[in-house]
Amino acid sequence: MNRRALLMAMLLVAALALTGEAVGQEEPRETFEEELEVTEVLLDVLVTDGQGRVILGLGKDDFDFVVKEGGEPVDITGVTFYSSRELLSPPEELERLGLAVDVVPEDRYFILFIQDQRLKGLEASRLLQRQIEAGQEARQWVREQMLPRDWMAVVSYQKKLKVHQDFTRNLEKIDAAIGRAIQGEDPGNIWPSRRPDSEAEVSLLAGLPAGLDLRKETPTIYEGLELLGRAAGAVRGRKILLFFGVGFGDVAPTGRWRPDRRYYPSMIQALNDSNVAVYPMDLTPLGTRHSFEESIENLAGQTGGQFYRYFTNFTTPLEEISNVNGGYYLLSYQARHKTGETGYQKVKVSTRNKELKVRARQGYLYGQ
Repeated sequence: MNRRALLMAMLLVAALALTGEAVGQEEPRETFEEELEVTEVLLDVLVTDGQGRVILGLGKDDFDFVVKEGGEPVDITGVTFYSSRELLSPPEELERLGLAVDVVPEDRYFILFIQDQRLKGLEASRLLQRQIEAGQEARQWVREQMLPRDWMAVVSYQKKLKVHQDFTRNLEKIDAAIGRAIQGEDPGNIWPSRRPDSEAEVSLLAGLPAGLDLRKETPTIYEGLELLGRAAGAVRGRKILLFFGVGFGDVAPTGRWRPDRRYYPSMIQALNDSNVAVYPMDLTPLGTRHSFEESIENLAGQTGGQFYRYFTNFTTPLEEISNVNGGYYLLSYQARHKTGETGYQKVKVSTRNKELKVRARQGYLYGQ
């Protein structure tokens, strides 16, 4: 071997030795694992046919992988049906249909909401007449059709949120509160010392600001509904908000309704997170179309409720709302979000049978 070849061989050996030493000294790469928080999501789902009759007997297979979170299908872990009425079928038949036989009848929670029309200018007389009619027929419905396990709270809005009656089953108190609400009476500031004992029964007032703070925190109807939704979140299960009004927001130059983006998204999120379904009944005279009806139609659609535009009397939609909410499915599944992250998760609920009508909240807040 000549000197040139020998020199090249020595350099190659030295290079290999250095490479091996560098490889041996290389520190292991760090691996990052994302921490996820697993929570159970519960959804109250109403399922009816085209005539508004509650559908019984659905199970996990009817919802599995057609319920979507953020556009991705979820694996349903539980489906149970609850009813507000006493089920008279034998226990074996109820269990075969997947019904919860040990917890019926179920409590229902109604919030009657009057959007007071006394400041509507020239239109006030016609709208006030409709408001009075709505109140009278709602009082009749309460006396004749409320179930023994139904609760109701009565509120109104005119420049601020007013609570006329906390949740109660006392029909006389509900009747009197509706009368005060449609007359536009101001219940005044409810100070902490005058609040009912929230441990004795379910309470809306317990979650609302006291005294002058309630006025300060609800200068718009958006904020009134948002605060109402958050307060109702402490009450278990689905809440049914009976909205008597004409809508809210602004009108764009095109004549279309335009929501206030400062308040609208957070209002919808609060109502959905607290499982409050809004059922608006339009106070404008029969056959009248107006720009603001889109606001309450959207409010219903985005909270799992239904908008009633045309009806001859208010008893008709009230009866339908009561019947549709006579039973619901409680769906459960596991959701995963990054630990420490907060946000609003959209949910879309449907069934494999596309002919059925499904109503449910469209999202929830997480990481709060």
